[in-house]
Amino acid sequence: MESYALLLGSTLSAGTVLAIAALGLLINEKAGIVNLGAEGMMLCAAIAAFATVVHTGSFTLGLLAGMAAGAVLAALFGVLVIWFNTNQYATGLALSLFGVGFSAFVGIGYVQAKLPDTPKFAWPVLGDLPVVGQALFRLHPLVYLTVVLVALMVWFLYRTRAGLVLRSVGESPESAHALGYPVRGIRLGAVAAGGALCGLAGAYISTVYTPLWVEGMVAGRGWIALALTTFATWRPARVLLGAYLFGGVTMLQFHLQATGVQVASQLLSMLPYVATIVVLVLISRNPAWIRANMPAALGKPFHPGS
Repeated sequence: MESYALLLGSTLSAGTVLAIAALGLLINEKAGIVNLGAEGMMLCAAIAAFATVVHTGSFTLGLLAGMAAGAVLAALFGVLVIWFNTNQYATGLALSLFGVGFSAFVGIGYVQAKLPDTPKFAWPVLGDLPVVGQALFRLHPLVYLTVVLVALMVWFLYRTRAGLVLRSVGESPESAHALGYPVRGIRLGAVAAGGALCGLAGAYISTVYTPLWVEGMVAGRGWIALALTTFATWRPARVLLGAYLFGGVTMLQFHLQATGVQVASQLLSMLPYVATIVVLVLISRNPAWIRANMPAALGKPFHPGS
């Protein structure tokens, strides 16, 4: 039972990374912007957070630094695609490649650096429960805040006027512009907010999830988060469920190895990426269903006055 409790707890932690990044990308796509640069933003945020904690000893400042790094890179991407009408897909790929290279260069001096001991968290009384306490009530606070974030995003998107405006910009920017809404400004705000969440996910990886710095340590999670938005049909609650599903697949490889299952480690390491491909293939079998849920203006440039 203890091993299954550990598997559940690690699944929630692994899913938190994907959920936060995917929620950031979801905000972008609800506004009609596709940002393929999540991997690069998360890597730059990871090294920014790690370096901040090394020099200050504050994990809170580290997470904030990661969010700032993600927001700045996303804002740069937003200016290019929203004001200069560069191709969203090419610009996002360029951002991803830049982030991979830049983080590797900046992180050279931090490969052997060590962080202070990560504070241990536990809910009073609940954290002392056998099995369940270890699985559910001794996790980092950000795991629980992610669930709250999902609820807040559902409320914002579907219960507030600002959320309605954001969705209208993603569905019909021309109509929103005709009603007097600053489409470009709204899109830039959404892109920056999404970048901040991707940055938070990257910072969580390097300071909490695996508290060290290794080149390329995000390991494709940015791409999985991007696929997760499609898997969830652009719904925040489904993003959370999908993140835990992919997180469980990721942690399953370690659980199988610990239980002595004789399977090549390379094959087990492939599981999260194989699962991503399989899910996307299954979803793509019904294009009409995707079009019914996807923001109508997703990936399309907006030209005021056209």
